[in-house]
Amino acid sequence: MNTLVVGGTGMIGAHIAELLAAQGHGVTIMARREGSSEDPAQIVGMPRLVADYTDVTDPSALEPFEQVVFAAGQDIRHIPADEEGDEIWERVQTRGVPAFADAARRAGVRRFVQIGSYYHQLYPEWAKNLPYVAARKAADERTRALTDDTFAAITLNPPSIVGAIQGSSLRRFARMFSWLRGERPENVFAPPGGTNYMSVRSLAEATLGALERGEPGTAYLIGDQNLRYQEFFQVLADVAGSTLRVPERDEECPYQPDRFIVQGRGRVIAYQPSPADVATLSYRRDDVRDAVEKIQREISKAW
Repeated sequence: MNTLVVGGTGMIGAHIAELLAAQGHGVTIMARREGSSEDPAQIVGMPRLVADYTDVTDPSALEPFEQVVFAAGQDIRHIPADEEGDEIWERVQTRGVPAFADAARRAGVRRFVQIGSYYHQLYPEWAKNLPYVAARKAADERTRALTDDTFAAITLNPPSIVGAIQGSSLRRFARMFSWLRGERPENVFAPPGGTNYMSVRSLAEATLGALERGEPGTAYLIGDQNLRYQEFFQVLADVAGSTLRVPERDEECPYQPDRFIVQGRGRVIAYQPSPADVATLSYRRDDVRDAVEKIQREISKAW
């Protein structure tokens, strides 16, 4: 099966590409730049299509592929605060994702799995006041609306994803582990509130399940463990070998900025995915600590 992973140089896309290749897919990475020494190890040696999904209007480049996994959706962590606005969300989400999916449909791609986000599926009313959530909702719904007898568009809407690859994401966790061991000047604490967390391995497994068994036109709310930020930070601290007990403090935290807490500091997002959906997609649960331990092993190898 020839499968294109869009955003394959990113943390989520690289793990998805690795799993698909291990399962016998012929995987091609789509990215905005040529390969380099900065590429994550998971995708070294994989063929690459160099393109920006927001500029793909000619479907011919997508004709070799039977399936597409779209893991390149931009979110608030990727857009600087001073650049965020309606225009950019329109380009990278509201218009950009469905337009790319339509190009894939016209190219003859048969299955298209979009990695979305959980906010709008849990709280559709948030789209009225939060432009980012509105853009995610539009990208999800408009892409799935393209489903017909020859094209199956499916969305996976996951929570906060725990994982890392070489580069910025691994360096960020290395800084957090150092902070949680008391080796950095900032005070150690977690903000109030919390959310659902899911390992990148579980998300990759769900993606494989969606390609193989997902119902065309369906949005799946997926997830794993409900944790307060304090509980998640304590898992990180314990794995990092810290003796500190992480307190909860009602102020902005440098390692969980208010801008990244979409529901608002102090609020908790908690839910359980449908057991039927978990069975259909066949992804593991209770994998968050294992994901953190894997990150620690990668940091130990890198430094």
